[in-house]
Amino acid sequence: MNTRRTRSGRRTAALGALSAVLLLAGCRQDMQNQPKYIPLRPTSFFADQRSERPPVAGTVARGHLYDDTAYYTGKGPGGQFVNEFPFPVTKPVMLRGQQRFNAYCAPCHDRTGNGLGMIVRRGYRRPPSYHIDRLRAVSNGYLYDVITNGFGAMPDYAAQIPPADRWAIVAYVRALQRSQRATVKDVPPGALAQLNQGAARP
Repeated sequence: MNTRRTRSGRRTAALGALSAVLLLAGCRQDMQNQPKYIPLRPTSFFADQRSERPPVAGTVARGHLYDDTAYYTGKGPGGQFVNEFPFPVTKPVMLRGQQRFNAYCAPCHDRTGNGLGMIVRRGYRRPPSYHIDRLRAVSNGYLYDVITNGFGAMPDYAAQIPPADRWAIVAYVRALQRSQRATVKDVPPGALAQLNQGAARP
């Protein structure tokens, strides 16, 4: 019995050793020691000794083909600011502009655009009022550019606000500007009748 157990134990040990040899033979280090470059590590393979290669000239990231210059920059082909909106300014666009303005702009510019937002009241540098003659006279593309790239103490909002929303904010700023100097003559006839009805109520 002891001889049989000894033989069985030897066979088991031999099979275990054989299995280990086969497994080790199959575990090559090619996956761990593969030819690769760690970021920013130099290499002698390329003439400039840079392992990280620059993008091929003309490469455009997916979803970033900004082929409409006016839409994405607020400027025309000659580099001048445009005054036309790249899409019709509808009521949904205005409402979207109001919502985005109140979220991103009102903390500094106030909801009326006078530059006395809550952050300014707590010590932040006051921006100019939208209702001064200079900002009433600038083109729409200029306002879009300031939102995109910032100006003075104002940071850029390109990462937070997509282009369509920037244009919607510009449209809403124009509405704010007009609201401060509007007269009865600016009210459409149908809306004027509604205003008159409201004024007649006790």
